[in-house]
Amino acid sequence: MPRILMIEDDTDINNSTAQYLRRQGCECVQAFSGTEGRLLWQAGGMDLLLVDLMLPGLSGGELIAEIRRTSWTPVIVLSAKTELSDKVELLGLGADDYLTKPYQLEELWARILVQLRHVSAVPEETSLRYRDWALNLEEMTLTAAGQPVNLTAHEFKIVELLAGRPKRVFTKQQIYEAVWQEAYAVEDKTITVHISNIRAKLRPSGTDGYIQTVWGIGFKLAE
Repeated sequence: MPRILMIEDDTDINNSTAQYLRRQGCECVQAFSGTEGRLLWQAGGMDLLLVDLMLPGLSGGELIAEIRRTSWTPVIVLSAKTELSDKVELLGLGADDYLTKPYQLEELWARILVQLRHVSAVPEETSLRYRDWALNLEEMTLTAAGQPVNLTAHEFKIVELLAGRPKRVFTKQQIYEAVWQEAYAVEDKTITVHISNIRAKLRPSGTDGYIQTVWGIGFKLAE
């Protein structure tokens, strides 16, 4: 039984969606503000979140950004905003999908099933090692030469990608599209900035040199 957190301040939308999801066999936990949603999320045990953007207390965007610092639980945004720029911004923050209001419950359910299938397809492997790095994939934590390294969610996914294929050279586009799950913008400096930040955080452990720049191509790990 999937456990879904519905965060929506419109009582009618929240209740009708929750009732529909329960008929589909889900356990639906309801929150009516961003602050309440954060408290319920922190209690744990959620398989997927449905998040409105315009929420009292804590906005949907702020909540998603906070969640993505520690977790990759699927998040579907429900919003009345229809501009492409809004969608791009939310996906950049880490939302997995976006549905514009008013939405059909059947379409929402189809999108939920897609996200839950993605989660169930994730391998059971929960750890990854590379030289003096130890990655806990479930908790999204990195220990380098015995020292904990405080990475953001995107930084961790970059390290995970590189450590999973240490002999492969990844282009900036490949890294961006694998981590952000969206098309890469030409001349985008996001990857360069993130790699620089990761190296800075690794420097105290003496493992910052593990990430090598392959000039004109991208990045790889030192052999």
